[in-house]
Amino acid sequence: MSRFGYLRDPLFLLSSAAYALNRWVLKPRIPSPFLHNHFNDLLLIPAALPVMLVIQRVLGLRKHDQVPTGSEVLMHWVVWSLVCEWIGPFYFHMGVADIRDVVSYGAGAVMAYLWWNRSALSSRVARP
Repeated sequence: MSRFGYLRDPLFLLSSAAYALNRWVLKPRIPSPFLHNHFNDLLLIPAALPVMLVIQRVLGLRKHDQVPTGSEVLMHWVVWSLVCEWIGPFYFHMGVADIRDVVSYGAGAVMAYLWWNRSALSSRVARP
């Protein structure tokens, strides 16, 4: 398994840049429901997980510097979905609970997992 770049990871950098571009340039100018409602949700795991893993590594909660595992990606998808789509809307009256957002977080999580683990996955496919 390869070493993870955390805040230097290309997917993290691209996702963060795409989030900023959408948030401050595209959304104010383009009346697209996708850009306004779900594009940034797709970027949640690729943009937030490396930050959370750095924090976990510094605190000693993450014991390795490998690419994110399936269980790490899944756990963060579940936690973010609960926080953003259940706890926030219902307990703090922030945001709106939307199952489509959870699906978008999940799609971004799958994409990120496949990207981060592409070398390990391709070597499994290449074996007879």
